[in-house]
Amino acid sequence: MTDTTAQPLSSATIATVEPARIIARLCKHWGHKFPVSHDDTQGRIELPFGLCLLRAGEGQLSVRLEGVAGADMARFEQVVADHAQRMARGETYAWHWQRTAA
Repeated sequence: MTDTTAQPLSSATIATVEPARIIARLCKHWGHKFPVSHDDTQGRIELPFGLCLLRAGEGQLSVRLEGVAGADMARFEQVVADHAQRMARGETYAWHWQRTAA
């Protein structure tokens, strides 16, 4: 993903009691259509909008989105947030995305 233009980036951290479970479920869900890799602490999903990187922490899940050139980052954020929420068991996640450029 090297390019002369700035790469759109967005990141958020949510509180969750099962971050590793959310990573596994998201990767399994999207693994039928897109390249994915994951273990108990991290996940990588190559979506059409760009790369979604997931990292489990103590009681939290950190998400970093690396958009492709021209990506609609608001849509990318919404797609990831919506899918993560579907994987939750009775939790409601609060997403506070922070955008930057590489």
